[in-house]
Amino acid sequence: MNLLRALAAVSSLTMVSRVLGYARDFFIARLFGAGLATDAFFVAFKIPNLLRRLFAEGAFSQAFVPILGEHKNRTSVEETRCLIDAISTLLFLALVAAAALGMIAAPLIVQVTAPGFAAQPDKFALTVALLRITFPYIVFISLVALAAGILNTWNRFAVPAITPALLNVSFIVGAAFFAGYFDPPVLVLAWAVFAGGVLQLAFQVPFLVKLGLLPRWRIDFRHPGLRRVLLLMLPAAFGVSVSQISLLINQIFASFLATGSISWLYYADRLMELPAGVLGVAVGTILLPSLSKYHADANPAEYSRLLDWGLRITVLLAVPSAVALAVLALPLITMLFHYGRFTAEDAWMTRQALMAYSVGLVGIILVKILAPGFYARQNIATPVKIGIATLIATQAMNAAFIVPLRHAGLALAIGLGACLNAGLLYVILRKHKIYAPQPGWTAFLAKVASAVAVMAAALYFAMGDARWWLAATWQGKVPAVLGLVLLGGSCYGAVLLACGMRPRDFSRGGAP
Repeated sequence: MNLLRALAAVSSLTMVSRVLGYARDFFIARLFGAGLATDAFFVAFKIPNLLRRLFAEGAFSQAFVPILGEHKNRTSVEETRCLIDAISTLLFLALVAAAALGMIAAPLIVQVTAPGFAAQPDKFALTVALLRITFPYIVFISLVALAAGILNTWNRFAVPAITPALLNVSFIVGAAFFAGYFDPPVLVLAWAVFAGGVLQLAFQVPFLVKLGLLPRWRIDFRHPGLRRVLLLMLPAAFGVSVSQISLLINQIFASFLATGSISWLYYADRLMELPAGVLGVAVGTILLPSLSKYHADANPAEYSRLLDWGLRITVLLAVPSAVALAVLALPLITMLFHYGRFTAEDAWMTRQALMAYSVGLVGIILVKILAPGFYARQNIATPVKIGIATLIATQAMNAAFIVPLRHAGLALAIGLGACLNAGLLYVILRKHKIYAPQPGWTAFLAKVASAVAVMAAALYFAMGDARWWLAATWQGKVPAVLGLVLLGGSCYGAVLLACGMRPRDFSRGGAP
């Protein structure tokens, strides 16, 4: 398996999903702006989304994929199927119970996660109603994460990569054609979440059937593989919850700030998700199965070289992405969101959050590359300890930044916390001799820095005056942004080529 080719395929499909995500946010911004209704929806959507990241894509995937990969490589097909069946049955039962409890306790959940809403009864009641509709999403999307873990372990990376696009399609269709049938109209977004979860799960089922791995009902709580997954999930859940708790605390702070603060942070975060998903999630996804295989084969040299490859790819692509987001913050925001009820003030406030987030983009992506270096070795405890230290540091920065920087201070704290997290992961990987950098890093970093400097200068002088971006129509802004992206990419690539860097330098095979 060629990892560069796999990365290109996963990144391309993830890009399709992210572009559709921007289309969905265009409709949300145009129809609802950044106010009471969107604040309520984003809080309601964040709760099941947080649980998804915590239990499904976070703790569950980190514990499940290495154990599943080990069973695939060392046991029979039937034994591997038994593991999948036992885990799927237990996961389903737990998810249904969690969803039912969440719907019943919706008022209490909103009171805890957005206490500032209590002073506005209409806002509070709307958030509760939206949360009750969106909560069952945790059932569907967690089963989607289970299916994705199976497919990725069998090197079927494309299907899980394109699956999230269906949620965005559900949003777009709902907002564009059905908002008028709901009172208030923002309810359509909650039902789009529900429908999107169903669509994503239904899409992956045929591919599991083709592999002969569609889970069967099997209650077997004594299965040794299931017990190992659960034992790994406990520290993994705690470790993942650290970062999610940090985001939740940010939301609590933001609920006390000016109306629109939660929405400004959301729109900025959506722009951050493009490089974070296309690079961080994609590289982490293809690394974990191969790292697990090298660990099972007791091949530390290849394990280290694979991590090195992932880090170089990340630096090569994440550093220019972070700089470009900071420089082009206003053009990107106005092109995507500055229509209808999304005002010029909303654009400037979202720009502040995006520039603050961009400071930590490289750290956010590096965490997704470095953490699998521990997960593949079934070492969850180390990332947990690092996560706790990061949480404490992030909240200290929140307290320091929120008064002078308001909502942007919350974004800056998250970004700097991610950089701290990545730095600590890197240091411990080096200290325990799990990772040793390959030769040539100094020259590589110098070339990337030179190329980024040229790109940033070209973009800064070419993007023009802010007043034009705030006044122009979408017909003018879209080609202008595309031209800037082409200019930046061309400058960056030309400098790298002039420095002697070639695509073949990053070609590498992974474990079969």
